[in-house]
Amino acid sequence: MIKKTKHNTPLYFLPLGGSNEIGMNLNLYGYNDQWIMVDLGVTFGSDLGVEVLMPDPAFIVERRKKLLGLVLTHAHEDHIGAVPYLWERLKCPIYATPFTLWLVKEKLKEVGLHKEVPLIEIPLGGSLQLREFNIEFIDITHSIPEPNVLAIKTPYGTIVHTGDWKVDPAPMLGKSTDIKALKNLGDEGVLALVCDSTNVFVEGRSGSEADVREKLIDLVAKQTGRVFIACFASNVARLETCALAAKKSGRKAALVGRSLSRMDQAARQSGYLKDIDSFFGEEDVKKIERSKSLVICTGSQGEPRSALARIASGQHPRVKIEEGDSVIFSSRMIPGNEDAIKRLQENLIEAGAFVINASYEDDIHVSGHPARDELKDMYKWVKPEILVPVHGEQAHLREHAAFGHENGIKNTIVPHNGSLIQLAPGKPKIVDDIGAARLALDGEVIVPFSGIQMRDRHRLMNSGVVFVSATLSRSHMLKGIPEITVLGVVEEGSEESTIEVIQDALQHAFTKAENIEDREDAQELIRITTRRVINSLRGKKPPVVVHLL
Repeated sequence: MIKKTKHNTPLYFLPLGGSNEIGMNLNLYGYNDQWIMVDLGVTFGSDLGVEVLMPDPAFIVERRKKLLGLVLTHAHEDHIGAVPYLWERLKCPIYATPFTLWLVKEKLKEVGLHKEVPLIEIPLGGSLQLREFNIEFIDITHSIPEPNVLAIKTPYGTIVHTGDWKVDPAPMLGKSTDIKALKNLGDEGVLALVCDSTNVFVEGRSGSEADVREKLIDLVAKQTGRVFIACFASNVARLETCALAAKKSGRKAALVGRSLSRMDQAARQSGYLKDIDSFFGEEDVKKIERSKSLVICTGSQGEPRSALARIASGQHPRVKIEEGDSVIFSSRMIPGNEDAIKRLQENLIEAGAFVINASYEDDIHVSGHPARDELKDMYKWVKPEILVPVHGEQAHLREHAAFGHENGIKNTIVPHNGSLIQLAPGKPKIVDDIGAARLALDGEVIVPFSGIQMRDRHRLMNSGVVFVSATLSRSHMLKGIPEITVLGVVEEGSEESTIEVIQDALQHAFTKAENIEDREDAQELIRITTRRVINSLRGKKPPVVVHLL
């Protein structure tokens, strides 16, 4: 039940990332002019030369002194990846369980912040008090060690923030879902369930890692050449499965990819993989007989700089694909990555590998997100008054809201990034749209993704660019023939003729011009004339950069 408060101070939920998209999570909860942040992640892309995108935290940066802390649900990149890039804007304590905190500290070491950031370790099943927010960590299962549901207790009641989750009846690593704790919350009364929507369109259940383990052990045993397994680096249970599959088939398991090595180290430091022998490194692969080798590598999503992509293209310095090798994609295809994955698999096949993926081989991967029957379980356990779907595109969120309503949740509200939602008092409603922007890591600099730099880069990608260097007389007329360079505008072999047409057009334009009063007028005439010529020849209007000498 909703509790009474003295002054009916609103309780807010504000997603700045992860609603209307899968990934890049940043969520805020506010009460009595105090805020907590849940997760701070990135997403990956390859557009415009940018590989890392993150939410713009400008709203909370303006209120930094009112930010009580950053609470992390688990260690996936879309939940912790922006911490090293954005913490200096936030300057707040970070709270997480041991495995997640170890990885965050390693990230902070890379940018020289590990001694500056207050890192507070929360034991599994632990809790913390941040002013009027009492936060309990509840064990759940996912595809990474130590995922947590957060029970955020407020003066109005409890908010259950699921993070990423599933119900694995037989997890191979870590604790099982604490169903009793979730039921207890439901019995006490839950104000709102803020819930993962990733697999809302998937009927039934997501499956168990135990099924994958059995399948991969059998599949690896049937292969004759070197076996490559591409998987998500963070799935430590899958690493353990690969190691067991290697052992049972008489193979030696090696890790190729920096993120895999980091996850292996984090897992062992946190008490996992105790019974698994140390993995070989990429420098050892060529020393192991092909029929006795199993290589675990990153790159299951076709990432261009990943280990598997470099192996497939023959650019990896230590690991090569040979005729008769097998590559098993033990992962799901994340929406948006289809083309990149297809190209990668075609390259592997061309190199002589036999490619095995989940589209035609069952049980080589299970999702880490809840299907519809698991969502029903969560509804029954926590019995929320309000459902707020997150972690999904708009279609996911709307379907999840409808599904929750069908299953007895009276109040559902569909957010988008920037929706300021008043959860209480009264019926939940969107009271404002504060806006939500993205930041991009461009090289080593963080820039607005919608800023002028990226807009200019987008124009260059679509239209090319023309440079014109011209000398003017004292009367601001052309003096000599302008020097012109065209980039990305015409095909090879057409540059010279195109430049001559532009030069003739400029000479003609200045001959006819009557109102050239200064250098600015001349510069604008050169720009407009050049654009008109390119548009008439190519149907494009590229940026024209004019240098006056």
